[in-house]
Amino acid sequence: MPSPRIEIHYCTQCRWLLRAGWTAQELLTTFGDALGEVALVPQVGGVFAIYVEGDLVFDRKTEGRFPEMKEVKQLVRNKIAPDMKLGHSDSAVKSQADVAVKTEEAEGDSCPNY
Repeated sequence: MPSPRIEIHYCTQCRWLLRAGWTAQELLTTFGDALGEVALVPQVGGVFAIYVEGDLVFDRKTEGRFPEMKEVKQLVRNKIAPDMKLGHSDSAVKSQADVAVKTEEAEGDSCPNY
């Protein structure tokens, strides 16, 4: 079976390349040889979405926020290696209430164009 492909779609107008690059680096570090490819896909329109083998696993517009890195790792792990242990990244993701407060405080996370 070929190794899985991860795509990180990010908005160039919003300048989210660094966030996308960091996400790719974290996934490559965590999953190593279990991944075949991590692709950064530049787009416009406030997009920040993560796909595993063509399946959408996270979309910023749908969720109304950016994902926590441990959440990204859990979502990817669940698709490519469900039995893999992630150590501290296996702990629960913050509640939506905590995320909502953090999102309101993080003005820099929104795209001024969208």
